[in-house]
Amino acid sequence: MVTLEKRDIRKLSLQELKDFFVAQGDKAFRAQQVYEWIWKKSAKDFDQMTNLSLATRQILKDNFAINHIHVDNMQRSEDGTIKNAVKLYDGLVVESVLIPTKDRITACVSSQVGCSLDCKFCATARLKRMRNLSPDEIYDQVVAIRQQAELFFNRPLTNIVFMGMGEPLLNYTNVIEAIDKITSPEGLNMASKRITLSTVGITKMIRKMADDGVKFNLAVSLHDAINKTRSSIMPINETNSLEELADALKYWYQKTKRRVTYEYVVWKGINDSEEHACALLKFCKHIPCKVNLIEYNPIDDGEFQQASDDAINMYQRLLTDNGIVARIRKSRGKDIDAACGQLANKQ
Repeated sequence: MVTLEKRDIRKLSLQELKDFFVAQGDKAFRAQQVYEWIWKKSAKDFDQMTNLSLATRQILKDNFAINHIHVDNMQRSEDGTIKNAVKLYDGLVVESVLIPTKDRITACVSSQVGCSLDCKFCATARLKRMRNLSPDEIYDQVVAIRQQAELFFNRPLTNIVFMGMGEPLLNYTNVIEAIDKITSPEGLNMASKRITLSTVGITKMIRKMADDGVKFNLAVSLHDAINKTRSSIMPINETNSLEELADALKYWYQKTKRRVTYEYVVWKGINDSEEHACALLKFCKHIPCKVNLIEYNPIDDGEFQQASDDAINMYQRLLTDNGIVARIRKSRGKDIDAACGQLANKQ
């Protein structure tokens, strides 16, 4: 006899929960109680739902599951950064990171198991993409980091960045649904302006976000503004060229009136010359933006090396002298492979 897998209760809408309870001969308001437990209170099992009778909890156990994530391994960096190896219900693992600074605590979350985009400088790209994360798996990462922020720092979670494993725009529907739950009063009630989605620059999806009227912030992993160089390190550029990306970002700004952040790593011998800096400056003129010049974090093979301080300072000086906000971002969590580009499930 084939045993059917129980449905994750978090796949049900509030109305579907109401319909279920009415069909069981119970009151519709019971659904609201359960909905609050699974989202606002992040219950991991039905026995935590203490305002439900034992009989009601048993009915839920008989019909549903809660496929909650499990933090399988937690590492703490010397600088306070925490990296979580997050085990999913099917045994697959992703990583998420808590990044503490003086004025904020940020959750860096994953959206896919592995990645399909093959960026040459990124450890995650060396893992094949196995599947998309569900909205609740994304949500659970945020909840886990929020709890760690309160436990280890006695401070609230303030920001969320979709800069972990995977390309968020290739899991668009689930990412948007997760963000809706994170920002909902029935969920974590976080402000959309505290959330940033980072993409390599999938142009049709940037346009879709603009059309959908999303309220969160957009960051683009740019890393070079010359097509030949960018294509050599980011193959996505071959089908989403800088010209197409610029057009999509203009459309984004026209629709949202929100500036974009460009993430940019300067590498020795690849893009550390004034030619590349000038190309970036030209690209920045398309729409209001700011640039984060990010410290590179090696991924073992030595093909990519951090540029000199002189080269990075040259970039910053050129941009700021021409009215572009440019900040040099030092990486955190390098000693536990939790820094930008290093997430690769080494556990």
